[in-house]
Amino acid sequence: MGDPSGYDVIGDVHGHADKLVGLLQALGYRMAEDSWRHENRQAVFVGDLIDRGPTQRQTVDIARRMVAAGSALIVMGNHEFNAIAWATPDPDLDGEYLRRRRGTGGDRHRRQHHAFLREVGEDSQLHAHYIAWFRSLPMWLDLGGLRVVHACWDAQAMATIESFNGGSAHLTDALLIASSRKDTSAYWAVENLLKGPEVDLPVGCSYVDKDGHLRRRARLRWWDGEAATLRSAAEIPPGAAAVDGSPLPELPDTPLAPDASPAYRDSVPVLFGHYWRKGNQHIDTPVSACVDYSAGAGGPLVAYRWTVGERELDASNFVSYPPAPRSVG
Repeated sequence: MGDPSGYDVIGDVHGHADKLVGLLQALGYRMAEDSWRHENRQAVFVGDLIDRGPTQRQTVDIARRMVAAGSALIVMGNHEFNAIAWATPDPDLDGEYLRRRRGTGGDRHRRQHHAFLREVGEDSQLHAHYIAWFRSLPMWLDLGGLRVVHACWDAQAMATIESFNGGSAHLTDALLIASSRKDTSAYWAVENLLKGPEVDLPVGCSYVDKDGHLRRRARLRWWDGEAATLRSAAEIPPGAAAVDGSPLPELPDTPLAPDASPAYRDSVPVLFGHYWRKGNQHIDTPVSACVDYSAGAGGPLVAYRWTVGERELDASNFVSYPPAPRSVG
């Protein structure tokens, strides 16, 4: 393929190969020479291929073959990063790994990663094969007229990453170890890029997330350069409830610290995943949109069809599988 006429940016698949195949077909990709291909477009995966769903290996193999064939690009998601850390021994703690396998935290990590480990066989040769491929994935892509990242486009975090590896967006051994140590610059850089910036919630505003975990911090709407207060900037999931099941109180309208969120004010469109959206697909701003609509939790798998030269995003360019129901009347 020469230069593509556009990119089809695909949201978090989370081990649902059936949805991925259905979406590729809806986008006009066809199987040829052991890979899904399009005659003049290229797919871009936003990461989080794994965990949760019933077809982990098939999902990764589809994406891996497409990347090898040149019919797709991909960025790393936090689930790929976590998989790498799970499989990498900690050089400072004998018998332990960079992502803890034992204790209370280890039990939670194993539950999150169970579907993938079950399919590949923990610490098997096949497991190592997939981890090696995950390690080859960049953490962001700047495609000229379009940017793609898993959770947050943060220029400062990218500069920190590049300082570890000579200007590259890829994971190195030194960066992997440093970013697995809490409260280092490398840790916060990877957290922002792959999980998004967060802010502490006031007392009484903690909530239980989709997996039943208590959250005392909220994700920030970094894509909204005008969101300057906790109320306008905090991304609280729809239907979130307090521990006792009661509705959350309205957040206070207190100003955010100037450096709390890497507000995106560039004119280049940026597409990202990670945020478990529900309902109708929509753009967040004229130059930003999320493509994660909870495929790993019963929602559709969504792509945004971006065409070269497109400077403002348009919600009519979303494609989903299963397709969104059409309104009647």
